[in-house]
Amino acid sequence: MNPQAKLIFTASLLLGTTLTISSNHWIMAWAGLEINTLSILPLIAKSHHPRAVEAATKYFLVQAAASTLVLFSSMTNAWETGQWDITQMSHPASCSILTAALSMKLGLAPFHFWFPEVLQGSSLTTGLILSTLMKFPPITLLFMTSQSLNPTLLVTMGILSVAVGGWMGLNQTQTRKIMAFSSISHLGWMATIIVYFPKLTLLNFYLYTLMTAAVFLTLNSMKVLKLSTLMTAWTKMPSLSSIFLLTLLSLAGLPPLTGFLPKWLIIQELTKQDMAPTAVIVSLLSLLGLFFYLRLAYCATITLPPHTTNHMKLWHVNKPVNILIPILITISLALLPISPMILTIL
Repeated sequence: MNPQAKLIFTASLLLGTTLTISSNHWIMAWAGLEINTLSILPLIAKSHHPRAVEAATKYFLVQAAASTLVLFSSMTNAWETGQWDITQMSHPASCSILTAALSMKLGLAPFHFWFPEVLQGSSLTTGLILSTLMKFPPITLLFMTSQSLNPTLLVTMGILSVAVGGWMGLNQTQTRKIMAFSSISHLGWMATIIVYFPKLTLLNFYLYTLMTAAVFLTLNSMKVLKLSTLMTAWTKMPSLSSIFLLTLLSLAGLPPLTGFLPKWLIIQELTKQDMAPTAVIVSLLSLLGLFFYLRLAYCATITLPPHTTNHMKLWHVNKPVNILIPILITISLALLPISPMILTIL
């Protein structure tokens, strides 16, 4: 892709995100979401591969439907209450439609079907943007309207997302699809708690973004798209592979790594809200996710050559590693000890 075109699309992405998260009026928020959608489409379809074009088409159709529902719910609310302010969403039907629309934007179950397919058709860099930056505006809108939303609906969708993300990720062999189901599972945790403790959802999202960015950038530097390639990556970058193991375990939420912090706080908050059964269910369902993270980790570090994988070895090239990778991996592994300081911010 032409560098100037890429710069324009990236700037438009940042503009759309900024517009949505900083607006108080529904029309401005909707305009930001539309700018976001239109600017990511060329980045998805840039390889001109049929799968990439298909992914871009699917993404456009789903996002257009979701944006229409956002506009419809805000117009219905304005019709009933006379308010266009995002925080003044009080009409019950509008709130339900908005929840469905933002769930489609995020890829929460049962509106998750498009996300793994779109991620599979994109490059790893575009997949990183789709999994992190593109989720930020809808999460912000959920955060701003959280007081008006239906808790039962969101908790049900949250549990369903954790279950779907865990079950459907088990038999995947493509790393992008595994990361897509991982994203659905993490969003389930966020949806479960957003009505009860919205700031905790944002903390979870920030930490999820950092850990996912570390994983995607590592996979991109090792040029790994499927598990069989990951099995031979150990010979090229042994140190990065071994640190990658810890990053995956952090994403799974194992103590004493950073990923344990949001899960621990969410379980604690659910227990305070007399929702111990919900806490138990999401904790048990997250074990499914732990299984496929361990599978990735096993392929990355424990499967040493020689083995029976029919795969061509890649050249060992001593190219420099992206400077962001060590920074993100350090954050992904070492934030738990400063959790008291993080809690004072919440």
